[in-house]
Amino acid sequence: MEKSNELAIVLVSGGMDSLVTAAIANTLYKNLAFLHLNYGQKTEQKEHSSFHKIADFYKVPSKLRKIINVDYFTHMGGSSLTDDKIEVSDYKGATKDIPNSYVPFRNTHIVAMAVSWGEVIGAKKIFIGAVYEDSSGYPDCRPSYIKALNQLIKEGTKKGDIEVITPVIHMKKSEIVKKAMELQAPLELSWSCYKNEDKACGKCDSCMLRLKGFKEAGLVDPIVYE
Repeated sequence: MEKSNELAIVLVSGGMDSLVTAAIANTLYKNLAFLHLNYGQKTEQKEHSSFHKIADFYKVPSKLRKIINVDYFTHMGGSSLTDDKIEVSDYKGATKDIPNSYVPFRNTHIVAMAVSWGEVIGAKKIFIGAVYEDSSGYPDCRPSYIKALNQLIKEGTKKGDIEVITPVIHMKKSEIVKKAMELQAPLELSWSCYKNEDKACGKCDSCMLRLKGFKEAGLVDPIVYE
């Protein structure tokens, strides 16, 4: 399939899901813009590094890389990722409880920034690595949420033609790992840990779900763990 000449924005946290989302977008679009948001997360510097390394890998020009500071989340608290008084909890296995790493309504803020930028630079597609099938169960990763968000964007933008795309939302982590291998995505450049910036903790939700994916895929994670 021939790549589109249109410009697409990819939200890149630096994690595995956003990396694979970028890899998928790269198969569809010749021109990509990468957006990263600082929302006060504990692993901010490591995420910055991963963001730029992934952008280098996909040859995203500097003018189409943007890092936006939205650290007002730290003033509200309520999440172990943004509140120093809350310890990042260890993975508790499959449960209906939403872990304390959930940042209240975060994805709405993140996508809003991407849509605003998209209106400015003419990007019609916003790719985000939201995962719902095999994840922590964050409410702002639900397919129904994405559907509602797209309706909001249609109603609230000048032309109403910007759309959020979620290519990995129904994938299991093992399928995401396999897709990364298929597309030769640089998994070694990604970072998923919520706690550490040197060696991944291997205990938080994000680490454990990532490790689970590699194990089920029959592969070894290339990043270093404690």
